[in-house]
Amino acid sequence: MKQILLLLLITFTLSGCEKDDICDPATVTTPSLVIQFYDADSPNNLQTVTNLKVIAPGFTNAVSGTSGVSKITIPLKTSGDTTSFEFIENGGDADTTDDNTDVLQFTYNRKNIYVSRACGYKVNFDLTNTNTNILTADADNWIQSIVIAQPNIETENETHIKIYF
Repeated sequence: MKQILLLLLITFTLSGCEKDDICDPATVTTPSLVIQFYDADSPNNLQTVTNLKVIAPGFTNAVSGTSGVSKITIPLKTSGDTTSFEFIENGGDADTTDDNTDVLQFTYNRKNIYVSRACGYKVNFDLTNTNTNILTADADNWIQSIVIAQPNIETENETHIKIYF
């Protein structure tokens, strides 16, 4: 009788256990926007940007501060349908007198996708406008044109936006 009670106790104890809910770091989550920079005079040639700083308007911390790169990734807002960023050329140095700021606004639709109980939801984006807006009103835009290469932002494995300067 004691053996049956012990067996039942062990069975009920073990049946109450469940797997840990930990989101595997390899699980694909909300993708960032992938941007590549190209030479406006030779549109097929990648071009590196020196002293690039990308910040969200109203913030002082850079989303991306890089030098000598031709590709960056930046996050889009998951709580709204537009995100604006200031792209500051020569923004990586202490001298702000030669900074040239262009503000880009990205408009998109959001799609919430259930991943798992541990990971929750991820958001994929669909860029809705074919001409991403350069909002800067000055005549000294360093960005000359923008092309949406892939409007569906589901992974970070491909270029979504091409910026020509």
